[in-house]
Amino acid sequence: MDSATQTFQPRTLSIKLWPPSQSSRLMLVDRMTKNLTTPSIFSRKYGLLSKEEAEVDAKDIEEIAFATASQHFEKEPDGDGSSAVQIYAKESSKLMLEVLKRGPRIKDDGEVMIPGKATASNETIFDISGGRRAFIEAEEAEELLKPLRRPNSYTKICFSNRSFGLDAAHVAEPILLSIKDQLTEVDLSDFIAGRPEAEAIEVMNIFSSALEGCVLRYLNLSNNAMGEKGVRAFGSLLRSQKNLEELYLMNDGISEEAARAVCELIPSTEKLRVLHFHNNMTGDEGAFAIAEMVKCSPALEDFRCSSTRVGSEGGVAVAEALGTCTHLKKLDLRDNMFGVEAGVALSKAISVFADLTEVYLSYLNLEDEGAVTLANALKDSAPSLEVLDMAGNDITAKAAASLAACIAAKQFLTMLNLSENELKDEGAILISQALEVGHSQLNEVDLSANQIRRAGARVLAQAVVHKPGFKLLNINSNFISDEGIDDVKEVFKNSPNVLGPLDENDPEGEDLNEQAEEDGADNEDELESKLKSLEIKQEE
Repeated sequence: MDSATQTFQPRTLSIKLWPPSQSSRLMLVDRMTKNLTTPSIFSRKYGLLSKEEAEVDAKDIEEIAFATASQHFEKEPDGDGSSAVQIYAKESSKLMLEVLKRGPRIKDDGEVMIPGKATASNETIFDISGGRRAFIEAEEAEELLKPLRRPNSYTKICFSNRSFGLDAAHVAEPILLSIKDQLTEVDLSDFIAGRPEAEAIEVMNIFSSALEGCVLRYLNLSNNAMGEKGVRAFGSLLRSQKNLEELYLMNDGISEEAARAVCELIPSTEKLRVLHFHNNMTGDEGAFAIAEMVKCSPALEDFRCSSTRVGSEGGVAVAEALGTCTHLKKLDLRDNMFGVEAGVALSKAISVFADLTEVYLSYLNLEDEGAVTLANALKDSAPSLEVLDMAGNDITAKAAASLAACIAAKQFLTMLNLSENELKDEGAILISQALEVGHSQLNEVDLSANQIRRAGARVLAQAVVHKPGFKLLNINSNFISDEGIDDVKEVFKNSPNVLGPLDENDPEGEDLNEQAEEDGADNEDELESKLKSLEIKQEE
């Protein structure tokens, strides 16, 4: 070994995770606001917060959590901040749960809510999901479920966030048998976490048999990693459901076979209004089964099939099935591999969605052709559209005119997300012109990571700065010069909090596509050799 090798010392890269960027903090506030205003077991028990109240609470929660985590970080300044991040997340989650359980401070009729005041609705919901996420065995089950043994009027039960073992399930079985005829809503999400497969399957069988025959309008079996075995373990319960209005099967390992089992077991979905299949490994074959369910769900208003590994063929099948759902209000197909063909098929279905208010079509590989056909279809339908999300679809300035025409027609838009595309200045200017007139309800625009420079950034800022109630313009991760950033900050000088952070902007950014064309084919070999050295790790 030579001396150069012997004396070589590898460089260490120190990464600080704390404090988070302003964009990360704003993102957390936005996420908490959405969580606080989304119907849930808590909102049905304590009431649903208005968007305005949720935004105030979310900001307060974030500030408290940030201060708590910062105090912790100050005690270990030499650390990487990972423990502070954990405290930040934990404190935010704890405080958000407290707000959910507090409910709105002001009811719809204007009466100020008094914390702890009993209401009639409180007596219809039995919820053991609060507290720490933990295993539950027979003795604890006896204590927790004691109120269900007494005469009661509970119509909704939530056993989420507690992992039932076999002994605990046997305790619950006779109790569920005694009250199943009065139940209309059952939440068994995340109720077997960490259990061995054989035990989990048996627990699901016990609950399924005990609840068989109850007439439910709401059923949540999410976060149970069920797969086909788990779905079939719930067969007795699913086969007896003919009046379901809401069904949640998120993060359940719903494979092709499991999706077919769901379709096979549920006898009727005619009354189904909400169907959520988020974060499963459904694939194209599984999508065919889901499409059959959708075809038989004419009342569907809220359909979520995001992050389900569905490709072009499955996307086409789902899109065609959605054509029968003329009452659809919310559509979320994010993070699938649809491609252009499925995008075109979806555009035909969208033309019948007169009541659509939210559409999430990000990361679908739509490209210009798919984006244009969808924009054209949306322009002539969905007059009350409030949310339009088409981020991460390789959309270029060529599609901007169609997008702009669509956006101009949607005067009720509150949120527009076209981030992580390639619109550049030309596209940004067209979008800005579409937003300039009207759009009085607009409060968020995201065109980050679009290779936008000074001109595009300036016109975007000018287009939204005077909107009443506008809250966030995100143009981070673009190619805006220092002078351009000064221009934008000047536009927002009276409302600096409305302009999102620009800490990831690259003033010297180059258009890689144009540069590649100029350099010619010789550079392709060099690029290929560099790409071979990269490792891309995908989170499961």
